[in-house]
Parts: sequence; structure tokens; C-alpha cells
Amino acid sequence: MARIRGSGNLDTELRMMALFRAHGITGWRRRQKLFGKPDFVFRRERVAVFVDGCFWHGCPKPKHAPRPKHNADWWAQKLDRNKARDRKVTRTLRAQGWHVLRVWECDLAVKHWPRVAARIKRFVSAD
Repeated sequence: MARIRGSGNLDTELRMMALFRAHGITGWRRRQKLFGKPDFVFRRERVAVFVDGCFWHGCPKPKHAPRPKHNADWWAQKLDRNKARDRKVTRTLRAQGWHVLRVWECDLAVKHWPRVAARIKRFVSAD
């Protein structure tokens, strides 16, 4: 557990950057000071993009987020707190006038890129 990074999952962020580049999505920034620490921010359009890991954020697809059997009660509480925090971050940013997009880690497979890119482009103008 000590080796799991609390922020900046490089693999998923690199895949998201590749998706942006492949689909001509520009204007994004990383490491912006914004509530909830979004992975990518489009300041001009006021869009915050979070790339949520399937396990840590509770992907709705059961095979992507199996709950551990060892110490199950602790894990259930931990993962439920993560989901509650995500809802709070989304509500807070939306109340501040931001569009919040959450992309699941499993949706960063290349075969899903057109769908994910289209969703992002609805909120972000492609320059």
C-alpha cells in the first residue's frame, strides 16, 4: 500500500495525453491548483477532467473493480469514502461553474478513444 501513489498515475495520464493528441484536443493543462486536483484542466472552457482508476473509484463494471476479500469491511468503507469524495468534488466544481468529466481507466483502451474524445470535444473547442 505504501508504494501506491496518491496522485499522478502516470500510465493513465500518458494514455489520456495520447488520446488528446490523436484526436487534436488542445488547450489542456496538468497540475492546476483547483479543488479536487483534476488530472487535466481546460481553463478557458472551465472543464475539469478526472481519469478515475477502476479499482480505487469503483468502476460500475464489476469485473473492473472487484472488492478484496481480505479485510473486506475496511476495504468497503475505504472505497465508499473514495466514491463519496468524488461526488463532493464534482458537486463543488459544478457549483463553481466548471464542467466535470470523469473518464474511467478502462475507457482509455484505444478502441474506446473515439467515444471518449467525442465526449470531451462536446465541452472543449478543438483549436
